[in-house]
Amino acid sequence: MKFPNIHIKKLDWFIIKSFLLLFSATFFICTFILIMQFLWRWVDDLVGKGLDMWVMAQFFYLGSLTMVGQALPLAILLAALMTFGNFGERLELLSMKAAGIPLLRIMTPLVVVCAILGVISFYFQNVIGPKAQVKLYTVLYSIKQTSPELEIPEGVFYDQIEGYNLFVKKKNKETGMLYRVMIYDMTQGFENASIIVSDSGKIETTPDQAHLMLKLYGGERFANATELKESSKKKNNIPYTRETFREKVIVIDFGGGFDMKDGSFLKKQAASKNIIELNESIDSLTMYNDSIGRNNWKQAMRNAYPQKIELTKEDSTTQKKEQIYAINADSVYNNSSKVTKLRIKRAALEKVGQLMTDYEIKKNIMRSLDKDLNKHYISWWQKITLSISCIIFFFIGAPLGAIVKKGGLGYPVLISVAIFIIYYIFNTSGEKMVKEGEWYTWFGCLVSTMVLTPLGVIFTYQSNKDSTIFNMDAYKAFFRKLLGLRDTRNVTLKEVIIEDPDYNADYRILDEISHECRELSLKFRPNRLPNPINVFFDEDKEYPIEKLSDKLEALVEEMGNSKNRKVIQLLNEFPIMMVGELRSPLKRRWMNIVAVVLFPIGIIFYLRSCKFHRQVSRDLGKIRNNARTLMERMIKEKLV
Repeated sequence: MKFPNIHIKKLDWFIIKSFLLLFSATFFICTFILIMQFLWRWVDDLVGKGLDMWVMAQFFYLGSLTMVGQALPLAILLAALMTFGNFGERLELLSMKAAGIPLLRIMTPLVVVCAILGVISFYFQNVIGPKAQVKLYTVLYSIKQTSPELEIPEGVFYDQIEGYNLFVKKKNKETGMLYRVMIYDMTQGFENASIIVSDSGKIETTPDQAHLMLKLYGGERFANATELKESSKKKNNIPYTRETFREKVIVIDFGGGFDMKDGSFLKKQAASKNIIELNESIDSLTMYNDSIGRNNWKQAMRNAYPQKIELTKEDSTTQKKEQIYAINADSVYNNSSKVTKLRIKRAALEKVGQLMTDYEIKKNIMRSLDKDLNKHYISWWQKITLSISCIIFFFIGAPLGAIVKKGGLGYPVLISVAIFIIYYIFNTSGEKMVKEGEWYTWFGCLVSTMVLTPLGVIFTYQSNKDSTIFNMDAYKAFFRKLLGLRDTRNVTLKEVIIEDPDYNADYRILDEISHECRELSLKFRPNRLPNPINVFFDEDKEYPIEKLSDKLEALVEEMGNSKNRKVIQLLNEFPIMMVGELRSPLKRRWMNIVAVVLFPIGIIFYLRSCKFHRQVSRDLGKIRNNARTLMERMIKEKLV
């Protein structure tokens, strides 16, 4: 059997190498962040236990294995953003496109790499993850069962020794002596608590770390006299004993040291099973839950609708049947005495209360069973969705990097965090709704994928078309146009001029512009409102204004080659006319009709047109005055 030869070009190797170098760094960073977040959840159980480095190494190693599935999509997203951002920032992406290579072809080798990473993600979640999950939670369970390290603080009550509460006023760290010691002994129960007060003391542990030896010097012990309690129940004062001692030794059970517990029971959790085991558990749990539900339903029906009395052959006479079915509960109740009615009501209320309590207990049991089943469904879907998200996140990160054209850890990190937060919110919300039984399992588990997939398609399409979706200059231009703001003219004095302007011809053009401005000013008067019909439906109404604007811009460009500083200054005083805003607000006629029908939108467009109408009126007067001034300057400077 011959395998086809796969030729990988040097460009593909370059793209893959650039991506993998960044991916290795981002994967380590993402895993570290997730481990820190996981550590923060269990920090209260880890602190103060005196755990050695081997236990903590196991904790971090197993925790990192369980986080691979979550870290891979985020690392791919960040690495793709940085890779294509670097390509765009270093103009390498532009060079590839200039060579006729489309963006999708550039992304092709990395799509294959991300598909392989998705398979690796599935393998970790299905094979390695469940085993690591069992071992990790076994370590956590063992840590929880470990007694805290004996480090008694000063000035506060210490309650980490079961059954005892210790207070130490002062402690000598060099000798280990404790001063002004107070101990509440509640090993015999709260009612039989005893109090020990001592001037000083010292705590030592036995070699096997199973007991504490508390040596106290010069103190007293107060406790209830348990043997006199029964004889003094009717008395107001409770007898107690008081003991004075010079030296006293108290032995306390203390299970110190770390001991690995048996965590086999943790294999029943949904996160500790692979897909095959999950399928088996889902089938068995579904059958069990259905059987419990059917039994509860049958019992509820029996309680709500009691069965009819079946007569035996001996009682099957017509007379006895008529006597049994002739009983009317309402008539029996109405003919009863008040005492009997009260008894019947109490019995009925008691029966209803018992049924409500029984139904509430069964409802909680069924809810717990359904939650357990839904957790298995969620764990099954997570193995699929997290693997698919590796490819989806790449198709989001790579196009965004090509659009933003920013490498490093600036924009890519911000965008990655924002996208991952969106993914996390939808994913967490979906899983919560599935656990509560509010959504279908497939919908709740796939909602985050369904939200991000269109984003990946849109970003890929926009980047392939060289879109300016993330170009800040385009957004600035849009808002400036929307608000009627315009740029100021910036004509500078050139150091090198190839061809001097024809001042005589320019003088005649300025005179023509001045006359045209005077004629158009009669139409664009500040106190005259534009005709609403012309605003929305007259497409060619402003052609003279556009012609004037084009003539002015050509003149400014021509005279911009002047060596006269005064001329350059006067050219900068000509306003940039926004004549395009005087046309119909929307490109298509039917859209303008809709804007007119939707009254509030039409009013907004009309008021906007009124603003530009007045602005054009002011611009015409300013252009006319500035043109006359420039003409006088040209005569004064003897340019014409």
